[in-house]
Amino acid sequence: MRFRRSAVAGVAVLALALVSACNDSKTGQNGDASLEKVNYLTSFGTFGREAYAYVALEKGYFKDAGFDVTITPGSGTVDVLKLVAGGQADYGIGDFTATVITLGNQKLPVTTVGMVQQKSMAAIVALEGGSINRPEDLPGKKIGDQPGSTNQVMFPVYAKAAKINPELTKFVANPPPALPQLLSSGKVDGIGQFVVGVPLVEKADSKKRKAVVLPYGNLLPDLYGNAIITRDDLAKDHPDQVKKFTTALFKGLQDAIDDPAGAAKILAKYVPNTNVDVATAELQLMKPYVKPDTFTGPLGEVDPVRVQKVINLLEEAEAVKPKGAMKPTDVVNDALAPKG
Repeated sequence: MRFRRSAVAGVAVLALALVSACNDSKTGQNGDASLEKVNYLTSFGTFGREAYAYVALEKGYFKDAGFDVTITPGSGTVDVLKLVAGGQADYGIGDFTATVITLGNQKLPVTTVGMVQQKSMAAIVALEGGSINRPEDLPGKKIGDQPGSTNQVMFPVYAKAAKINPELTKFVANPPPALPQLLSSGKVDGIGQFVVGVPLVEKADSKKRKAVVLPYGNLLPDLYGNAIITRDDLAKDHPDQVKKFTTALFKGLQDAIDDPAGAAKILAKYVPNTNVDVATAELQLMKPYVKPDTFTGPLGEVDPVRVQKVINLLEEAEAVKPKGAMKPTDVVNDALAPKG
């Protein structure tokens, strides 16, 4: 499943080098030449929230499905989309809302084939005793984040729902590993972060303050969280393989939310610098986003009606233009998503 295409301009050089190295190898992380080699990108880094892919790898779910999977840390939704579109990876994880916004502004040969979280995990995170306690506090504040991150791309949509002017909030470019300390030092008022990143933020604060979390999903309940992304040609020409891969990945996801501590230990086996306690806490926080209390469908389910609501919301916020140009089939392949 290694389709070789030219690198997409603008993608981080390091990410390209890492993934290209995986593409050129004769075997993936299982080291079995009889299996079909697949390259997979996490959504961002190797935090606890990404452990489910390593669980699927460790427990043999990928191997049982016929795949030798190489997992490479992603660097954000936009880069993941471009790397998958360019053939540097076969599958990747990206925030669904950011995916819709990106595809609304540039044509990329990718689609989504399942939802990792049924509710958006994007948020602005601050610390107790600071100047941010509610959405209305955001104008005039500085928010640290990586350029092109899900939180930054989605912020105008969130701001509209919060009835604040997004142009009055300044995003300050910083690499993700530096964000918790940047917030702790008071150099920014808040940071763009997923809800599951709260344990890491609190651990980094020398004053041991609790986090103040403004989840986008509270004001935008129709938004999904992360989704599985693949190329259009894989979805069209190899639908059975796509289904096998996503089924194996979702087995790992189910195990990860059922046993967060066990999943964190597996992650640490592949990523030695993992803080198992923090990774465990992240997975515990992630569970209600993967399976909200009111959710009764299969893990990974995609609802085309809800996808249309997301598109409508983004069009109303002028994040996707022109109005009416995008349809659910432009961003999801419902036929390949898990069914009840």
